[in-house]
Amino acid sequence: MLQLQIVSFRSGTYLVVEGKENTDHFYIIQKGSVQCFRASKTGTTTNTYGPGDFVGVVPCMSDHLQIESAVATTDVLAISVRKDQYPELISQNTPVALKIIKTFANRMRTMNEMLTKATLHSVVQDNHEQIFKVAVFYEKTARSDIAVFAYYQYLKTKPQGQNAEIAKQKFVELKGKTHAVYYEPTNETSRTYPKDTMIFSEAQNGADMFIIQRGEVAITKVVNGNEVTLALLKKGDMFGEMALIENKPRSANAIAHSDCSLMVINRSNFNLMVSTQPQLVAKLTTTLADRLWSMYRQLDNANLFEPLAKMIDMLSLQIEKQRLNIGMNKMSLQTELTPQDVANMCGIANQFQPRAIFEFQKYQNVKIEQGKIFIKDVQELMKQAAFYRKQNNEK
Repeated sequence: MLQLQIVSFRSGTYLVVEGKENTDHFYIIQKGSVQCFRASKTGTTTNTYGPGDFVGVVPCMSDHLQIESAVATTDVLAISVRKDQYPELISQNTPVALKIIKTFANRMRTMNEMLTKATLHSVVQDNHEQIFKVAVFYEKTARSDIAVFAYYQYLKTKPQGQNAEIAKQKFVELKGKTHAVYYEPTNETSRTYPKDTMIFSEAQNGADMFIIQRGEVAITKVVNGNEVTLALLKKGDMFGEMALIENKPRSANAIAHSDCSLMVINRSNFNLMVSTQPQLVAKLTTTLADRLWSMYRQLDNANLFEPLAKMIDMLSLQIEKQRLNIGMNKMSLQTELTPQDVANMCGIANQFQPRAIFEFQKYQNVKIEQGKIFIKDVQELMKQAAFYRKQNNEK
C-alpha cells in the first residue's frame, strides 16, 4: 500500500537548493506558498506555487542536480513523493500524472522560447507563415527532403497564404527528386523515416507523439536564417507530446537524423495509455524531465560568449545526459557526434560555424575520427566546461 510522507516547512525555510543532490523525491504542495528561483548571468527568474503544484519534480525524475531553489514564503505543508513511489501514485491517481505532464509541456514551451531567444537573440511566433520560412531555410541549405515536406504543410494549412503560389511551385519542383514520406498522418502504429526527412515542422498542426524504436531524431528550430538543435534523441526517447497534450501547433521541427523507425501514439491511444499503463506514463514523465533539465542546462550554454567555450560545454552536456560512471580515473570516449552537430546545438550562426569548428578541432582534448568526435579525457573536458560556466557567471 502506498504510504506518502507529509512534511512541514516554516516560512523562510528552503525546500530544495539549486545545485544540490537531494533529488530522490519531490514535493506536492498541500498548503501554503513556495517561491522558486534560479539565478543566472541574465538575472533571477522567479515563480510562485501553491496547493496542488509541484516542487523539485524535474531533477527527481531526471536524476540530476536541483535546477532551482525553492523557499517557503508562508508556512507550508507538502507531500513528499519518492521517485520509486511515482508509478504507484499515478496508477491510483491519474489526474496527478496528467497535471505533472501538462505542467512539463507548458514549461517546455516557455523554455523553448527562452532558449531560442538566448541562443539566436530572437523569438519565433508559432504562426503558419513560419512553416514557409522553415521550408525556405532547408531548401537553401540543400536539404530538399526536408524542404518539400515543409512546403506541403504550408500549403495544407495556408492554401491562400501570401506565399502559397511560391510554395506550390517549389513543392511540384522538388517532390519528384526527394525521399520525403508521410505528408499526411496515417492510422499506422509504426512508421519508418529515411535520414534527413521531416517528421513534422514547427508551427504545423498535429496530434501524434512518437517513441523512437530505431535511429536518431533531431529536434530543431529555425530563426532568422539559422538553425539551432534543441535535442538529439535516440532509441527509447519520446517526442511530439507537447502538441498532443496542449492541442497547440508544434513548437519545433522533428527531423530524422538517421534512418529511423517510430511508434506512433495518437490522442485516443494516449488517453488509454495514461489510464492503463502507469509504467509508460512514468517513462513519459522521466523523458520530459530529462528534456527540461537539458533545456535549463542548455540555457547556461547559450549565455557563454566564446564559440570554443560553447562547443566544449555543449559536448560536456551531452556526456552529462548519458549519466556515465566517469569515476576518478582517466576515461576516453568515442561519441556519435560530429563537430557540425555540436555547433548546431550551440546555435552558432552559419557564417561563424567554419571558424568555430576549426578552433574546436584544434582543442587538444579531442580528435576527429571518421567525422565523429573522440574525447581523450572526459574528466578534463567536463572540468574545462565547468570552468567556462563559472568564469562566465562571475563576469
